[in-house]
Amino acid sequence: MRYRLIQEQAGKHSVARLCQALEVSRAGYYGWLKSPESQQKREDRRLLIQIRTVYGQSRRRYGSPRVHAELRSTGIRCSRKRVARLMRQDRLCARPRRRFKVTTQSGHAHPVPDNRLQRQFAVETPNTCWAADITYLWTEEGWLYLAVLLDLCSRRIVGWSTSGRLGEELTLRALDQALADRRPAQGLLHHSDRGSQYASRAYRGRLASRGIEASMSRRGDCWDNAPVESFFSTLKTELFAGRVPRSRRQARSELFEYIEVFYNRQRRHSALDYQAPAEFEKTWSKAAA
Repeated sequence: MRYRLIQEQAGKHSVARLCQALEVSRAGYYGWLKSPESQQKREDRRLLIQIRTVYGQSRRRYGSPRVHAELRSTGIRCSRKRVARLMRQDRLCARPRRRFKVTTQSGHAHPVPDNRLQRQFAVETPNTCWAADITYLWTEEGWLYLAVLLDLCSRRIVGWSTSGRLGEELTLRALDQALADRRPAQGLLHHSDRGSQYASRAYRGRLASRGIEASMSRRGDCWDNAPVESFFSTLKTELFAGRVPRSRRQARSELFEYIEVFYNRQRRHSALDYQAPAEFEKTWSKAAA
């Protein structure tokens, strides 16, 4: 890769300076020029072009496991180690995750149901268990709050809502969207933290009216709702890392594209054997039928 870079830049800079900058010898470079390219190198070069295409289509979000899964889905046969090696050589990597604090307004007098989920995140059937939570995003206009509901079977975001205010209307809109789109049967388990938005009378009433059983995390334990926390971390890393949207409207538009287009329908999920949530649900429905 270094010799090829020197070859590409030789018309702009001296070979001696390029070799010095890239820490290779001129003799090695000129020897490489005279040697014929091996079959393996030609195949690696063609594969790298396809890797760059997949990596670019993911907006530089994918690491080697998801790039490999995407290549396999298009019929390209290669090992994950080979993809990782070529990406490492080409300096292509997934965006690094960052740590984010979690805020929950749990200082309220509303009743709190028991933790019925008990970290049983491996759910076999869609629309039997949803996990809900709220996060916040900074824009140049101020905070934008995001509430989501995630199906623990398919890891699909089944309902979401945004607002400049952190109130129960935010979570109710996300819930109403999920109920309208998914139409779950009675007996669905709804898990959330102890925030006042989920413990409020209006929210509890909406759940009860649809025969939905409520479950809440233990106090101060974010691991009790780990799948949604993981989604928030992924979203902030892949969509907003190192960047602040100019307005809440811009942030909402980008959230729609990320959640509805990319995450639900395209992004390959490691917990789903590298299928996208929509693809997983389609496969599940065919198998169930």
